[in-house]
Amino acid sequence: MQENNNQEQELDLNHLMQIRRDKLNELQENGKDPFEITKYDRTNTAADVKENYDKLEGQDVSVAGRIIAKRIMGKASFCTIQDSDEKIQSYVSINDLGEESYKLFKTYDIGDIIGIKGFVFKTKTEEISVHAKQVTLLSKSLRPLPEKFHGLKDIDLRYRQRYVDLIVNPEVKETFVLRSKIIREVKAYLDNKGYLEVDTPILNTIAGGAAARPFITHHNTLDLDMYLRIANELYLKRLIVGGFDKVYEMGRMFRNEGMDIKHNPEFTNIEMYSAYEDYNDMMDLTEDLFKTVAKNVLGTSVIDYQGTQIDLESTWKRITMIDSIKEACGVDFNTIQTDEEALEIAKQKKIEIDEIKQTRGDIINAFFEEFVEETLVQPTFIYDYPVEVSPLTKKKPSDRRLTERFEVFIGGREYGNAYSELNDPIDQYERFKKQVQAREAGDEEANMMDDDFIQALEYGMPPTGGLGIGIDRMIMLLTNSASIRDVILFPTMKPLNNV
Repeated sequence: MQENNNQEQELDLNHLMQIRRDKLNELQENGKDPFEITKYDRTNTAADVKENYDKLEGQDVSVAGRIIAKRIMGKASFCTIQDSDEKIQSYVSINDLGEESYKLFKTYDIGDIIGIKGFVFKTKTEEISVHAKQVTLLSKSLRPLPEKFHGLKDIDLRYRQRYVDLIVNPEVKETFVLRSKIIREVKAYLDNKGYLEVDTPILNTIAGGAAARPFITHHNTLDLDMYLRIANELYLKRLIVGGFDKVYEMGRMFRNEGMDIKHNPEFTNIEMYSAYEDYNDMMDLTEDLFKTVAKNVLGTSVIDYQGTQIDLESTWKRITMIDSIKEACGVDFNTIQTDEEALEIAKQKKIEIDEIKQTRGDIINAFFEEFVEETLVQPTFIYDYPVEVSPLTKKKPSDRRLTERFEVFIGGREYGNAYSELNDPIDQYERFKKQVQAREAGDEEANMMDDDFIQALEYGMPPTGGLGIGIDRMIMLLTNSASIRDVILFPTMKPLNNV
């Protein structure tokens, strides 16, 4: 039955498309091909006309946009067009256009793009409109817009055909307008703090700076396999070695991993590094950055996210990973000293432990992910991570099994990751060696050895604080979007012919 319905819909669509193509052919045969028009002199947007009605009333304007509604009433008609900002109504009559032009106007379809020249007025219902003197077809829509494009049943189509989604769902466009504003505010915040924006390579010979599976490509001239970057950390820290005190880069990262509402294989991330600071300074910066951006973009730092009020304004909670586990399930890893003890308590709590990740530190991290992470609704800093899961982080002087690292959690998901950066080249080399061993044992996400980065550290890097924030997730939070695909214009999708 479903297959028959799909076939009928396809036949209907083909019929409608043929009608529109026939209209185009007739226009072209009569020397009125809309695709030959190269420019249209638009004087105002729809928003301009509405916002400045008092000044523009009775004045001639030219507006342009896509027909989204049309009402034919014999010798007079109304149509509504939509441009990038707003929509506006136009009154079109045979008396103003003439018989031939009005007859042509009546053949235009929903979805066609037109230009309208005329004067500004208000209808009897007080709607600001344009009284058309001239209507020009600027582009013929050969494929009809869907009548109903809302709802979960069409979610896959919306992501695949974002251009249609933007046309028929104005709230989607607003999300991406907010995305642009959020990105500008983040950059402005860091610029005002004295950070320098820089660019680093996307193609790398080493996949480093994070624990993730990379995408692999091939450089033909060099006959060399290369990796799309999974992080820009190691290059940015090279710049700290080189003498820049504060740097940041926002850009695309690529990780060959699973896809869900929180993950897309390519995503936007920002990393920043500040010499002579540590992870405590990065905590302060993270909290202030989120509060400032929310206030500047939304006008408030107390927001709603998927039905839950999130208070970005109040002081954010700070708690160690070990203490958060103790609060959540009663297990105190301060009293568990060996790998064997940790494995035993994991068995008691029925936590599955990867056979290549059976150290006390790995098990602490597993407990956190099982019992704590999803409970962190209000903004919370979890700090002092085990060294086993933090290969680029400086160890805590008071406990060498832990590192000066934090992650920030809001609504049960992670938004940022920061370190007191490891600047000891000898220690870094040893940790890379352990990562290489883990990789050889089958951990595809383990770091590779980066000899050039070790060499850079050997020249000396000052104590440095570093922070990375998932920009897409930040935008999800501030736009109340449920999925990362809702804030990426063209998310990764499997081709329909492979589905």
